[in-house]
Amino acid sequence: MDGNSLLGGIVALMSAVVWGSGDFVGGLASRNRSQFQALALIAFAGMVTLLVGMFILHEAFPGPISILWSVAAGISGALGMAALYRGLATAQAALVAPTAAVVSVVFPVLVGTLLHGAPNLEKWVGMAIGMAGIWLVTMGKGSSRETHGLGLAILAGLGFGGFFLCIVQTDPRTIFSPLVIAKLSACIFAILVLVFQQTRLPSFRGNGLAILAGALDGGGNAFYLLAARLTRPELAVVISAMAPVMTVILAAVISKQKISGYQKLGVGLCLAAIVLILV
Repeated sequence: MDGNSLLGGIVALMSAVVWGSGDFVGGLASRNRSQFQALALIAFAGMVTLLVGMFILHEAFPGPISILWSVAAGISGALGMAALYRGLATAQAALVAPTAAVVSVVFPVLVGTLLHGAPNLEKWVGMAIGMAGIWLVTMGKGSSRETHGLGLAILAGLGFGGFFLCIVQTDPRTIFSPLVIAKLSACIFAILVLVFQQTRLPSFRGNGLAILAGALDGGGNAFYLLAARLTRPELAVVISAMAPVMTVILAAVISKQKISGYQKLGVGLCLAAIVLILV
């Protein structure tokens, strides 16, 4: 792997750590409120975080086509986040977040292979092991509550997959500005849903977890898009989609959720997959 691709893989791994932490915090933030209230706060906090990066780098806003791709990415990601946070609030994180990740990588990998050709054998094996590892992380004791979360996980994965595909179509010279537009779109979408539902808009007071989740989500977005600029987008997707490993670790340490032997094996497979993808 060349230097840029190796750097891209490392940045994608950073995205997974930051994103996974944000997903866990976002699940906590949405427990006592509507997922769209949490989403509005998180999207706004993420947008502010990304705006800071945009101004530091003096990035200009992208052209009209990139803006359309950014809006599409924002709405798709918003649907995914709303489903994920509701799932994390009503079912075990060890099922919802990893399953969403498995679903979210399928289409970007297929599209990337069609557009750029198949990667070498080691990377194919790495991606396959990575998806198997993520799937194993979902293994746990079944219950009707967890089964309910599975549908939300699939919906979340489809939304995230759409985000992955759309945001990389933006101007390759930019990182933060397309994401600012995407987060603005997500925030507006969430507010419109709240108005339609006649649900009150959230206040910043007492919502520190949602604000922290937004900042982490914005950071994860920036790391992912930078990784996708440096290496093949589908490889960046697979590594970034290992974020649930971090979510599950935090769920075990902080929420005291039990992690099974299958899930531990899944974490090990994800680590092996990262090595294969980066070599």
